Amino acid sequence: MSEELTSTDLAAVRLQLGRPPRAMRAVAHRCPCGLPDVVETAPRLADGTPFPTLYYLTCVRACAAVGRLEASGLMREMTARLDADSDLREAYLAAHRDYADRRLASARAAGVEPLPADAATAGGMPRRVKCLHALVAHELAVPGANPFGREAILAMGQWWLAGPCVDVPGTGE
Repeated sequence: MSEELTSTDLAAVRLQLGRPPRAMRAVAHRCPCGLPDVVETAPRLADGTPFPTLYYLTCVRACAAVGRLEASGLMREMTARLDADSDLREAYLAAHRDYADRRLASARAAGVEPLPADAATAGGMPRRVKCLHALVAHELAVPGANPFGREAILAMGQWWLAGPCVDVPGTGE
């Protein structure tokens, strides 16, 4: 469930990304440490440029854990399983549809022109696994929506155990 943005959230995400966030609309998920780890973005930037990534993984530690999984070759293995398993393929197609539907709803809520119906969603959906960061962000924001995002989260371990990934001034973190 997305939450309204606070000034602390904006400061945290800016520190996590090392730059100001673009098109950020809400916190889509919070890390167990309390800071945002997934944000929801509008499907278009302020100038109208398409921005198809609805859910964006921001936590430094979560991103590093996902990066290690990507470097291990996990995406190739997942794509091979997708080709061989019709149930998994159907679940991944459902994730793709869920993402597209939510992005359309976000465009309406943001008052921006929706992306074309045939626009790519995220992470390679529905035909391949291209970006685990996007799939993990989708699964964290919408638990149960993305089978590969769920697998990656389970493989990441408890990235939050060391505490907040950034120190946000004024929060004591």
